[in-house]
Amino acid sequence: MASVTISKKEYEELLDNKLRFQYVKQSLNEDFFSPPPTRSIKEVMVAFRATGKYNKLFLQSLEKGLRRSSHFKK
Repeated sequence: MASVTISKKEYEELLDNKLRFQYVKQSLNEDFFSPPPTRSIKEVMVAFRATGKYNKLFLQSLEKGLRRSSHFKK
């Protein structure tokens, strides 16, 4: 086996690329394109509001988008 010498910076870049690739690969192996577990806009909105992480403008935009979606019941 032959040895290869690379700089520390190049090694770190290669390692970073490897870790990013593994993350993307793992994400795609999961059930990425499965539909949400509920078709109720009301249930989704209640769950998002309950987290307390989202501002009012975002929640309004989300609800508007869900209403446009053919997947969710009105």
